[in-house]
Amino acid sequence: MVVVRTLRRLEACPPHGLLDEKMNTTPLYRMRFTYPESWSVSLAGAESTESQQFFIAEGTCEGKIAGRLRASNHPRRRGDGTFEPNFQGVIETADGAVIYHDCRGYGRAYPPGRRQIVVCAFHLSDDARYKWLNNVLAVGTGEVRAGAEGSVLVIDWYEVVWEAVAE
Repeated sequence: MVVVRTLRRLEACPPHGLLDEKMNTTPLYRMRFTYPESWSVSLAGAESTESQQFFIAEGTCEGKIAGRLRASNHPRRRGDGTFEPNFQGVIETADGAVIYHDCRGYGRAYPPGRRQIVVCAFHLSDDARYKWLNNVLAVGTGEVRAGAEGSVLVIDWYEVVWEAVAE
């Protein structure tokens, strides 16, 4: 089990009302993909990078979910260079199931050469082996790995594990 630290505000907690709590997650899978096709429309002048993008994604998933990924991403790129992914697609699993994937988050403009990705996602499947995903909130962290032949995006996905709220 992976533990993510979060801060929760409670008025009664000294000295500043912050309580350090843990959020538990469990690993789901690693997603690797490229964008073999893309289009962009600039929305700003020379001083800004704001634009609307459209990408076709192709890749693979490894872990509890393993198979082939096909998707589209139509992110907005803000003036500060941050991408806001709007990513939908399917994972065709190695054992024949289809899992729909819907993702939102941020593609940060830093650091150069290995830009950070922080995202959340929902999954849907009608296959009995994967229906448990229909009620899972997934969070992911990753990076855009720039290379001589283009970029590879790598995201590690985790299930957020529900726990009762402490009194």
